[in-house]
Amino acid sequence: MRRPHKKIDRLTEDLKYNSKKVSKFINYVMLDGKKSVATKIVYNALAEVEKSGEGKAMEIFETALSNVAPEMEVKSRRVGGANYQVPIPVKAERQLALSIRWIIDSARKKKGKEMHKRLAEVFLDSFKKEGEAYKKKEDTHKMAEANKAFAHFAW
Repeated sequence: MRRPHKKIDRLTEDLKYNSKKVSKFINYVMLDGKKSVATKIVYNALAEVEKSGEGKAMEIFETALSNVAPEMEVKSRRVGGANYQVPIPVKAERQLALSIRWIIDSARKKKGKEMHKRLAEVFLDSFKKEGEAYKKKEDTHKMAEANKAFAHFAW
């Protein structure tokens, strides 16, 4: 019997940028159901990015997300009593989820500043292909490359 299809939650675009990605990002930033606080944080971070003079906020946001999104990752498979780290391609939906998660985690790890300033810094770092979130993607790709010999276990 087939597994039922996953229900896809239809997101509405955010009010300021009319982007579903920004809306999804706000939902990931949100803690304890405080969406208005999360919205202020994200909008202030994007305003801070705009002030930096690197370019338009939405272009930097989109580029930062795509720079951090991994194309390959490893998944553990048990074959004949041994566990192998098998490299598999990452679907577009998961790429977005991972990149958002990694950007927010690296912003939360930084201390000493307000969250919107930390988030703006991470956006700019990811845009320039540097920083902790981008390093996480590089590490994931290195691990997948190192375990390429086990790719035939992907089924």
